[in-house]
Amino acid sequence: MEQRILGQTGRPVSIIGLGTWQVRRLAWKEAILAQIARAEAAPPIPLPATPDAAVPEPFTKVAVTGTLLHDKSALFGAEVRDTRAGPDLGALLIEPLQRAGAPPLLVARGWVPLKRGAPVAMPQGTVTIAGYVHPADKPGLFSAQGDVPGRHFYTLDPAVIGAALGLDRVAPFILIALGPPPVEGLPIPADHLPRPPNNHLQYAITWYGLAAALLVIFTVWARKAENT
Repeated sequence: MEQRILGQTGRPVSIIGLGTWQVRRLAWKEAILAQIARAEAAPPIPLPATPDAAVPEPFTKVAVTGTLLHDKSALFGAEVRDTRAGPDLGALLIEPLQRAGAPPLLVARGWVPLKRGAPVAMPQGTVTIAGYVHPADKPGLFSAQGDVPGRHFYTLDPAVIGAALGLDRVAPFILIALGPPPVEGLPIPADHLPRPPNNHLQYAITWYGLAAALLVIFTVWARKAENT
């Protein structure tokens, strides 16, 4: 009997531990979100244009100056967005930014429809682009295969995309452009830094609630066992 009771009471204790772990994760996630909010409110920092410059921390807000190579564009991903004409399938437009004294930097300028019904802005000469740093991704087991001849990719791997564009060397990260759309309307840049989901509070409540329910069930069972 004693072993059965210990076995039953151990379950609420372990579930409470899961709830406590979620509370700790909540504090950790809230700190990250606060850091992102501060970075978003602050002006972008200049990105050093040197070959040996350290790779910025992921999601750092930076400003980069150079010349966009419009003839070496590519597409990334597939996303349906609502437009004035209705839902439209599109992707992120990626173009290299040629920098003085540093390897080209691939810039995800923003979303464009696959069927272009509006002109895409192609700024000439020296431009300064603000955005955030996205580290290189590696394809997963179920990642879609990129179309190298068609220059349409599904993994943000700068080395692979750069090679397909005929570039010997590119920066080991990608810049996701931030800001309002250009006068031409396309591409549509990101309007905020990415924010990870924060569901830890509801997870903690769920675990604590389950522990309380099991404790009530055990208490009822224990009283019945004593009376038999």
